[in-house]
Amino acid sequence: MKILITGADGQLAMEFQRYLEKADCYQATALNKEKLDISDLNAVSEAILHSKPDIVLNCAAYNQVDKAEDDCNAAFKVNAAGIKNLAFSCKKNDALLVHYSTDYVFDGTKEDFYTEDDVPNPINNYGKSKLAGERFLIEGTDNFLLFRVSWVFGHGKQNFLYKLTELARKDNKLKIVCDQVSVPTYTGDIVMITMLAIEKRIRGLYHLTNSGYASRYEVARYYFEKLKLCNLLLPVTSNHFPMTAKRPYFSAMSNTKISEAVHQRIPDWKDAIDRFVSGAQKRLNPETSSGHVLKV
Repeated sequence: MKILITGADGQLAMEFQRYLEKADCYQATALNKEKLDISDLNAVSEAILHSKPDIVLNCAAYNQVDKAEDDCNAAFKVNAAGIKNLAFSCKKNDALLVHYSTDYVFDGTKEDFYTEDDVPNPINNYGKSKLAGERFLIEGTDNFLLFRVSWVFGHGKQNFLYKLTELARKDNKLKIVCDQVSVPTYTGDIVMITMLAIEKRIRGLYHLTNSGYASRYEVARYYFEKLKLCNLLLPVTSNHFPMTAKRPYFSAMSNTKISEAVHQRIPDWKDAIDRFVSGAQKRLNPETSSGHVLKV
């Protein structure tokens, strides 16, 4: 089967590329933004017509949450119009479209795990742009897999764990918000569940996260303990930082529906961080001390 991956330079796309390199039954083509801007309908149509994929994995996204408040057009251009273009072209060429949305489509006021039946109500422009993309997808094709993910981390620079390690290099005392709660989700597990869903010919909307939930502060504490770092972590409220975009308080999503659909229990977020750290350590030079901050 032929797979076309968009947003090839992102952490999720890179994880898919690593996985598919080892899979004999798939032939993958990965295109970054320079080679395929999904907001350009002609470019999308030409790329899909040329590569003739059975599956399109859309890993392209505008994910700068705060910047989207001042430049919502840029966010909607990629996260909404781009999905409309992909849905149109995939339907025209009979290709399955796999797309990733976010827990930020919810306002965080439920005080329980969000399920696929809950009505979205985004409180920032980023969430609004992702929700618009979801609707364009559902309207544009019925041959889709739509996964909402949260707090994605992997081997790249656009994630919370990487930012933590960079901050730890500069300051022994770090202030971390304790009033934003969701589910850290590992790219390796997203790829595993996505491929299982494809193999089982599943379609529709699902929440794809690791299991459990945590605040940003709890994630930071656990991550630093795994790295054996001694930085002092202080819990603070979101009001401590001048953020342009509002964040939901409790946006953790239930992964029960997809877990049952693929007959696979999805590991806890702590287990995911354990595997992530272990993989990062294996890539380090042998002379690197275990006491140093890891660049992951």
